[in-house]
Amino acid sequence: MAATLGVQPAPAQNFLDRLFGRQQYHEREFQREPAPAPVRRAVVAPKVEGPQYYTYKVDPLVKVDFAAIADQRAATVRDNLATHGIGPESQTTSIAAPADIADELNALADYDLRAEKEIAVAIRDFYAGAQQFIWISADGRLTHRGEAALGVLRDADKEGLDPADYAVPPIVAGDAAAAARFEMAMSARVLRYVRDSQNGRVNPNRISGYHDFAPKPLDMAHVLDVLSDTFAVAHYLDSWHPKTAQYAALKAELVTLRASQENEIVVDPQTFIRPGGRSPELGKLLQIIARDADAAMSAEYGALLAASADAELYSQELVPVIKAAQVKAGLKDDGVIGPRTVAAIAGNSKADRLRKVLVAMEQSRWLPQTFPSRHVFINVPAYEAVYVEGGEQRLAMRTVVGKNATQTFFFQDDIDYVEFHPYWGIPRSILVNTYLPKLYNDPSYLDRIGYEVTDSKGRAISSSSVNWAAYGSKIPFDVRQPPGPKNSLGEMKIMFPNEHAIYMHDTPEKHLFDRENRNFSNGCIRLQDPRAMAAAVLGWSQERIEERLKGKNGQVKLEVKVPVYVAYFTAWPDAAGKVVYYHDVYSRDAHMQKAFDRIHDARAAGA
Repeated sequence: MAATLGVQPAPAQNFLDRLFGRQQYHEREFQREPAPAPVRRAVVAPKVEGPQYYTYKVDPLVKVDFAAIADQRAATVRDNLATHGIGPESQTTSIAAPADIADELNALADYDLRAEKEIAVAIRDFYAGAQQFIWISADGRLTHRGEAALGVLRDADKEGLDPADYAVPPIVAGDAAAAARFEMAMSARVLRYVRDSQNGRVNPNRISGYHDFAPKPLDMAHVLDVLSDTFAVAHYLDSWHPKTAQYAALKAELVTLRASQENEIVVDPQTFIRPGGRSPELGKLLQIIARDADAAMSAEYGALLAASADAELYSQELVPVIKAAQVKAGLKDDGVIGPRTVAAIAGNSKADRLRKVLVAMEQSRWLPQTFPSRHVFINVPAYEAVYVEGGEQRLAMRTVVGKNATQTFFFQDDIDYVEFHPYWGIPRSILVNTYLPKLYNDPSYLDRIGYEVTDSKGRAISSSSVNWAAYGSKIPFDVRQPPGPKNSLGEMKIMFPNEHAIYMHDTPEKHLFDRENRNFSNGCIRLQDPRAMAAAVLGWSQERIEERLKGKNGQVKLEVKVPVYVAYFTAWPDAAGKVVYYHDVYSRDAHMQKAFDRIHDARAAGA
């Protein structure tokens, strides 16, 4: 149409110029705004979470199935008849035992007795074949066994247990049904007492992921068999408690504490004051120092102590007083007033000491009933490791233990070997939590600090060649620090291989042993004198240890494995048998008290 009208076709460029304006168009065509630079988002390194503390789960109480007892007894009768070729139509039942207590058991059909599941099963199995009761005679009176057992249950508090957990209803004279109920309740509570005596009321593995104990087996039906036959009931029941000298010392301390008066002056056990700081607890501590001062201290500091009885400011002139009191108490004289200084000078309150002893007696039941004559015992709150041989303490040394974020576990194992000039294999949690953020920014970091990286086939690779951000927390590489003067494990490590990767070892950070509070490690136990401990467990002389250290990396297996107990006791006897109290480093006693309370409430509700 345009050609017919004689109009020249307009070029596309002219059209755009007219549409948008020439200058505006060309600006759009040739002066476009640069594309925005991509936003680089910081990659956040993952974290490996450590063990947690739990809300304690109590063993549920179930109803003892007395109908099942009757059914099993009836089945026994049928089996006995059949064995002797006597059909069900026969009236002969003299050989169809057990039948002596059948009527009494039948009267229990409506009895709602609650007990822990394994106890309920043991009662069912025992009484399905029992010929007579253990605690009640045929005329409804207490047997000598019943009297002895009742005495033990009533004295449960002497063992740090709660007598209310083992209470039974009184016997009603002339009431056969009540006598039968008493029999069953006694068996249930006696079995609970035996179980608590051997294993403790608290299951340690339900406290936290930091507790790791294998359950001690207990055949409760067999316990009833023994009790139905023995004349030494009290002795038998007492035999289930720990037999260690430490438990005996704790038991004696419990008696002493209950008979004692509260401290005249009580200082908050969590007190912490540095020079220049303030606290209302300072004056109380100074009053105790003045009260207990010997002649030499009174002569040097008596006037200052008298003038500072109500002091709250920890002035520089008071620092020598505290240091002198620390030396007298056997502590390092750093002049810092912390929980250990308060405990050593002022002591804990009576109530606090009672709680610590009761917790310690309970935790003693998690350990063996008797310690082997040769073993290593590490008490985390005491920051101490001891070596025992022939039942006598032969060696004791300071330790550094896990930080609050990387706590040392509570468990037992066996020392297997000593490794000299060890490599430090970086645990997965430390690799992820500590090193991975650095590797995101600097992949060559491990190369620069001299660490070795290997792949899944054991081949050495460069740290800088790895894309560390590609794997999250599931890093498919192993990292280790070679032996040397900077190695985190020092000259040696003493191994008791376990899934928690905890062991004893040397350390280049010797200055930490001078600290009052020594929880600085990633969970392992650093030893103040690792050479002495290695010599003890290997049965070597110090000279042989020193000669071996002239060599290279290598392992030496123990000829006989040595049991090791990595424990947590805020009250524990020293080598002389005196109970010493320690600061609750990880606040675990509070979790124990919560468990006690939950168990008490559950048992009271099911009584």
